[in-house]
Formats: sequence, structure tokens, C-alpha cells
Amino acid sequence: MKITDIHSPNQIKNMSVRQLDELAEDIRYFLIDSVSRTGGHLSSNLGVIELTIALHYVFDSPKDKILFDVGHQSYTHKILTGRAAGFSTLRKFNGLSGYQKRSESIHDPWEAGHSSTSLSAALGLCIARDLKHEHYDVIPVIGDGALTGGMAFEALNDIGASRRKMIIVFNDNNMSISRNPGAVEKRLTSLRTSNIYRHVKHDVKNNLNQSRAGTNLLHSLSHIRDSIKNTIVDAPLFKEFELDYIGPVDGHNISELIKVFSAAKEHDGPIVVHVVTKKGKGYKLAEQDKTGKWHGVGPFDPKTGRPLMKLPVQELSWSQVMSDTLIDLASRDPYITAITPAMAQGSKLLEFANLYPDRFFDCGIAEQHAMTLAAGMAAGGLHPFISIYSSFLQRAYDQVNHDVARMNLPVVIGIDRAGLVGDDGETHQGIYDISFLRSIPNLILSQPKDAREAQNLLYTAFKYDGPFCIRYPRGNVHFVRNEKYEAIEIGTWTCHIVGIPEQVVITYGPDVDRLIEKARENSLGIMVINARFFKPVDTKMLDTILKEDLPITVFETDAKIGSLSDAILEAMNRIDRKLDIIGIGDHFVPQGSIRILRKEEGIDLETVFERLESNETA
Repeated sequence: MKITDIHSPNQIKNMSVRQLDELAEDIRYFLIDSVSRTGGHLSSNLGVIELTIALHYVFDSPKDKILFDVGHQSYTHKILTGRAAGFSTLRKFNGLSGYQKRSESIHDPWEAGHSSTSLSAALGLCIARDLKHEHYDVIPVIGDGALTGGMAFEALNDIGASRRKMIIVFNDNNMSISRNPGAVEKRLTSLRTSNIYRHVKHDVKNNLNQSRAGTNLLHSLSHIRDSIKNTIVDAPLFKEFELDYIGPVDGHNISELIKVFSAAKEHDGPIVVHVVTKKGKGYKLAEQDKTGKWHGVGPFDPKTGRPLMKLPVQELSWSQVMSDTLIDLASRDPYITAITPAMAQGSKLLEFANLYPDRFFDCGIAEQHAMTLAAGMAAGGLHPFISIYSSFLQRAYDQVNHDVARMNLPVVIGIDRAGLVGDDGETHQGIYDISFLRSIPNLILSQPKDAREAQNLLYTAFKYDGPFCIRYPRGNVHFVRNEKYEAIEIGTWTCHIVGIPEQVVITYGPDVDRLIEKARENSLGIMVINARFFKPVDTKMLDTILKEDLPITVFETDAKIGSLSDAILEAMNRIDRKLDIIGIGDHFVPQGSIRILRKEEGIDLETVFERLESNETA
């Protein structure tokens, strides 16, 4: 069967195990060839091919709901549900998404670009199923990496307490939780998934339930079974959550997977199926990857593994510029530390980790913990740098607000992949951080226009005794190492004039220089403002601009609501007082009765009416 001829998972249900194994190899070749052309998530998808085939062989999608955590490991799922022909458009505009996507297929019941959400969503689907008296299975597939996220543990706790029927596939590709499968575990799994065991279990259960004495005996036998299982099977994590368990099972053995999933399908209540897989399975370079290089890739030569796109001379990624500068500053300051929530490769922090292993901390996929960890370090006298993708930073908003900014702690937050990121789609576009950070008191928010300014901003951030955010985009920038760092006055913008200015454009980031170059090419008289600080804004320069009485355009490449343009309008209103605004200012509100606090903040009715009356007489 050609891969592109698959239109429904029903087409594989009558295949023999041998045919399924051949299909797995065909899909593996297809994925390596396809992703080498388009880029995408490679290792994670190569590791779950047999697992996904077995799931679709046993379960009936779309009736049964299969959820992939994070969602980037769903390529085989997409192929088996009829989307192979679209792989040439993978992650392209109007093309196939790199994740499960509800609008793309009825076989995608959930979509996520961030990890650790599948278990909560699965329980929600189970509750909906039970309240509507429907009958289908819910199967979340979650990896050991995603289980480092606290949200997954919150869900496990609730799942264990609710006891609703659910099949949790624990995709273990690092053996980070359980020990290597031993002979006893394999034998027990083989026994529990055998046809004889399942049929006897089913018959005994039905017969014993017919009488009160039988019910009591069944209850006693269940206790004996659980005692044996808990003694022999090494699953302490899941045991703590009152979850039944089968495994470990070889995640590349389709025959064994089918047996295990068939047994799990007949189980009452929640059960964990522990599947051991190998990331990058079948592609040697990906199998040997220890740093995550082959997790997400651009187009590459499948024979050599070399990327097809090369950086121009003297260009580095923005992440590399920040990392190189951080390493240099850390060589001068022993209290500088670096933190990442499982993105050391993407954030280019591996060299820092090698040079300063005692000052580097990878927390796993746990953004909230990583941010409060940074706050704790700062409270203890260190000066931490936490690198975090913009779209992941929103998960740590509470910690930035409550733990970092409220205590005004010197944490430097590197906001990587800020702005549009392109191929990964809605879940990863880093266009909201300006809006949600600008409202937080005590916090500096900035973005450099070039590598020189990036180095100086990071230097300035470590000189500052409070929370300091530097956002930088995905992509590359011309890099020359600064001979000497220069501190930048916080809240200042720079002005760049081309010709005789006839208008003003306020912008930020790499678009500053692009705009200047474009204006020169087109002989356009323009004043370009590098608004390198979103908070605080440069009110002095803004006042000067307003006095020029020229048309003003704010050019921003992020979400407009709450972003630079709103910050400018707020500042302009303070200068010109066209709109009298009454509200709580840019600070944290202390304790006190509501009456006292309203008076203190000037939002009590007496103060409001005094303002209104003064407006009438003005």
C-alpha cells in the first residue's frame, strides 16, 4: 500500500503484523524524506511510528479520541488519517499543521503546541463522554519529558481520584522514571495481556458479580491482584496516583503493543500503559542525538544530515549572540547563573552548561518552576538569566508577576523567539509578551535593534537591581563582538534621520535598520525612532517628536492591543491631557481595607468627584 493511498485508519485493521511492520518502515522512510525537504519535528515522530500504528489498529478514531502531547509527535497519526499527500505543505502557509489541529481533521480531538496539557484535556473529554452517556475510549499519549510539567501531575491526581475510564499511554524514551524492563515485568505484562487471562478475568468478574458472596470474593481477589502487581511492577509514580499499570512494553514491537492496548481497552477505570521507545528510531543521526539537535530541524540532506541552509559569514542566531555575551559576562561575575526549561539546545546554552556546569540549571518542561527558581536564586544573592521562549513565557506569567516583579528581584529574562516565528503556527507565535508584561510593575521591557545593542542591553540588565526583560526574535543577525560594553540609560530611545524628515516612524528591533535602509533606497525623508524600551517609554523624546508636528506612524510587529502603540498613546495622553484617566497606577497595591486603599489610590468617589468638579472649573 502506498502511503498516499491511506485515507482512513480502517485500512490497516485487516493487515497482518508483518504487513504492519512493513508499513512502519515505509512511514519511517517517508517521514525522513519529507521532513528533510520541509523541516519539522523529526526524532519524536520517528520514535512513535509503531506505537501510533498499534493505537489505530486497536482503537477506532475518530470515535475514540487519541491526543498527542505535545502534538508535534502526530505525523504518523496524520498519515494514517489520510493526510500524507499534504506533507509537502507541512508547516507552510495554508498547509498542513505541524501539530494536531481540530480544524484540519475530525481525527484531531485536541490541539496543543505546549506540553503537559493532554491529561487534563483527556479527563475533560471523559467527563463529557460520561455525562452525555456516550461510549468511546480516550487515549492521551504523553512522553516522559511532558511529565516534568506540574500541570500533568495535577491532572494525574484528579484522574486517580475520579476513576473514570481512560487509557494513558506513557511514552518513555529516556527511562527517566522507571528502571529498564526486566524479565519479571515482561512476564507479568505478557500474562496480563494474554487472551486466556483476559477471557478468564472477564468471565470470573461477570459470574462473581451475580451474588453478594461473589462480589465480596471478587473484592478480595482484587486486593490480592493489586498486592502482587504493586510488589512486582516497578511503577511507584503511578501507584501514588491510584492508577493501574501495564508495562513496560517495547514500543517498537507492534504485536506486543496490540496485545497490550487490547487488554487496556477492556480495563475499567484509568490505566497507564508504559511504552518504551527510542527517539529518532531508524535514522542513525537522530538516534545518537544527545542534545536535542534532531528534535526540530530545518531542511537537510538525509544522507549526511547537513542542513541545506547555511548562515552567511559573520551572522549568528539571536540566541547565540545572547548566549555568547552571557558566557563573557559570566566569566567576570561568578554569581551569574543560567536557567532553561528544557530548551538548552534551542536557546544555545549548551556551551554555558559545559563551561559552568555548577551554574547551569535545566528544569525540564516546567516554566513556572523555572521562573520561581530564578527568583529564589536572586533572593539568595545570585544574578540569574532565564532563557524562555515568548510563547512559553505566558505559562509563567504568574511567577513573573508574583515572585519576580513584586519583590523587585534582579532576574534577567531573555525572551527568545519573540515576534512571529512562522512555521509552528498559532501556538508558538511570540506576539503577546509585550502586552501581558507591560502591566507588571517594577519590570523593564526592552528589545535591541542589532547585535551591538543586544550585547549592551544584556550588560545593562546585569547592572540593574530589578527584573529586566530583553526580547529577541527567531533568526539571525550580523554579529561583531563589542570591544567594550556600554551601559544604556534605561527608558531611552534613539533617533535616526534620513534626508529631510517629512514624517516619523516609531518602531523597534531589526526593523529599525531595515526601515532606515529602505528609506535611503527610496530617497524618503523620514525620522526613524528606535523604541528599544517598551517599558518605560522615552517620554522626553516623545515630547520632542510631538513638537515637530509631523505625521507619526507606529510600526510594530506584535499584537497591537496593549503593545508599543498603546504605551505611546498612554504617554501622549499624559503629556497632552486630552483624556483624564482615573485608576490604579503602575505599582503593587499593599494591604489595607478596601476603603483606605481606594482613598490611597485616588479611586474613591470623593476624590473622583473632586477631579470632576475641577474639570468643570478648568
